[in-house]
Amino acid sequence: MRRRLFVIAIGLMLAGSFLAHQIQTSNGVTVTEVRFDGLGDIRMSALLYVPENASEEHPAPGILAIHGYINSRETQSGFAIEFARRGYVVLALDQTGHGYSDPPAFANGFGGPDGLRYLRSLRFVDKQKIGLEGHSMGGWAVQMAAAAAPTDYEAMVLAGSSTGTFGAPDGTKDSPKNLLLIFSLYDEFSELMWGAETPADIVDADKLKRLFDTQGRIEIGKHYGDLASGNARKLEMPPVTHPGDHLSVKAIGASIKWFDLTLQHDSQLNASEQIWYWKEFGTLIALIGVALLIFPLVDLMASLAVFNFAFHFEKPQSRALINPSGLRLNIALTMSIPVITFFPLQTVANMVFPASSLFPQQITNGVLLWAWGTGLVTMGLFLFWNRGSGRGLLELGMPANRSIVIKAMFMAISCCAVLYLSLLLADQLMLVDFRFWVVALKLLSPDQFAMFLIYVLPFTLYFLVLSLSLHNPLRQDLRPGKAIWVNGLILSGGFIVMLLIQYMPLLLGGTLAIASMPLLSTVAFQFVPLLFLVGAVSTFCYQKCGNIYTGAFINGIFVTWYMVAGTATQALPFWY
Repeated sequence: MRRRLFVIAIGLMLAGSFLAHQIQTSNGVTVTEVRFDGLGDIRMSALLYVPENASEEHPAPGILAIHGYINSRETQSGFAIEFARRGYVVLALDQTGHGYSDPPAFANGFGGPDGLRYLRSLRFVDKQKIGLEGHSMGGWAVQMAAAAAPTDYEAMVLAGSSTGTFGAPDGTKDSPKNLLLIFSLYDEFSELMWGAETPADIVDADKLKRLFDTQGRIEIGKHYGDLASGNARKLEMPPVTHPGDHLSVKAIGASIKWFDLTLQHDSQLNASEQIWYWKEFGTLIALIGVALLIFPLVDLMASLAVFNFAFHFEKPQSRALINPSGLRLNIALTMSIPVITFFPLQTVANMVFPASSLFPQQITNGVLLWAWGTGLVTMGLFLFWNRGSGRGLLELGMPANRSIVIKAMFMAISCCAVLYLSLLLADQLMLVDFRFWVVALKLLSPDQFAMFLIYVLPFTLYFLVLSLSLHNPLRQDLRPGKAIWVNGLILSGGFIVMLLIQYMPLLLGGTLAIASMPLLSTVAFQFVPLLFLVGAVSTFCYQKCGNIYTGAFINGIFVTWYMVAGTATQALPFWY
């Protein structure tokens, strides 16, 4: 079993990475990682897609593509792959404070002006045919680039974005030039972006009417303005959510058609001939592979003499459930408490735990405060649940043995080091990370590694508390295999229910159930697979090693790595 799962996991990572690489380099496209200096000595990062026809003698049209908030350059791969396959040079930029671009986030016009400047510096780019494409906050970034250099581009695509928001210039009938607006039918941010209560209402929004220079309702798919005058306008509304724009054949196809038209480029490929989703599938199966790899690694290490702590004491014996209703209440609280506290505690974090030089990532701070708040409630309930039970630490999975803790820590570090090495090889050999959509496992930059060292201890303390509650002796009658699935579903199930409740009104043509929480609602999608993995890993390690430390340490390292590498850095760290 151990060997078979190990082979499957490695096979998924290799096959997925290879498939993703083949797709992003199809049609002779070359993909390279570039670094360049922006204003104020901020070092910028990007992926550069160069079609085989681009040269100094025959420069190709160029497109600057920028992701949204708390994403990275790879999030734009669907757009970038399809643009590059059709002969466009594409610079997929990491915004300032995102990915591998230097902090802080929001600096230098989100990095947009620096990205446009670098794209125009490439000798194989046709300076007369430059397009700008940005999703969400990336739309604001390309507008800042356009405002800084209004004659340096010819057309723009805003996906899930708007004019006149969060520092972006106000839109007029002449600015931005030749604009395609893609705003999905189920976009969570219609109020923020266009002052419309529901996405469907943006066609009547005064802000959009001014941009389209019309008094009437905006018609989807209709051309407004004049291309030759630079004030062409068009609205498309694909049937997806805000982050779903990245996975929309319709959104990407509309962007292709718009740039082919406005930049006067003959793509020689129909806009419907798209293959980007195979790259997404490749990195998905690689992501599944790296998650699966944890289990045979733990199994293998637990069998080695150096990690023989599993046999230093007997694991707690199964107990008959004296009170099934108590068990159901225990499960219900474990599922519901993290969901109930998710929005309130992260909102409070913006006020009491803002980004600082010591803890420079605001989203990570919010998740950490939520974790600690949830952990304190969980610990209180755990102590209440076990009051007067007479159970010692040995029975509760917390043996008071220093050597066990040290060995568990060493085992967790070794396991996560193998996972990191797997990702490093995929990056070095095929320039891909492990992801699906916005769920992404990325390498840490040197700055992010320093932040990881700051955040890893408080996150790990939370996972110790979570594991203590999750492996309560009341629930030890479950069969080992079943327990892994059950505990994974217990931790993720509450978020599945919450997302269904939150999104059902929006999908029916209204707003989110809690309309004031669009950002955290999109963030919550990542918690479903992440918490399922946390529950599964914690349970498997508990079964193999007889203590809560091993699983808690692995989860602490893995989740901190995932969080710090995948979100934004809003403040300058103290070492700058």
